[in-house]
Amino acid sequence: MLPENVTAVVARNETWSGDSATEPYEAGWAREAIIFVRALKQPQGQQPEAVVELSPDGIHWIAEGTTLSMPREKDAVSAARIAHFGNWLRLRASFDEIAEATVLVTVHLKA
Repeated sequence: MLPENVTAVVARNETWSGDSATEPYEAGWAREAIIFVRALKQPQGQQPEAVVELSPDGIHWIAEGTTLSMPREKDAVSAARIAHFGNWLRLRASFDEIAEATVLVTVHLKA
């Protein structure tokens, strides 16, 4: 039997600046996840480390411990692998005052 796989777009063509995060995604059925971030335009300023966050309810969040470097060039892709994450996932990044990035963020889940 083939494992079940799902790809969810959690941020599409969003310009991130300041404190930014994806939409929460309920993924408790999955055993592993990979989060991909692609820069759709040339990022401006210093790009931060993004933090994978977990939540028991999709409202209250804690850092999971995995980080990824935000892409530093147009069409560059970054990824983070996650396991043992409970029910809800999201990605959060805090940008400096003059920094921003227009992103596509997808979560790829496998049962």
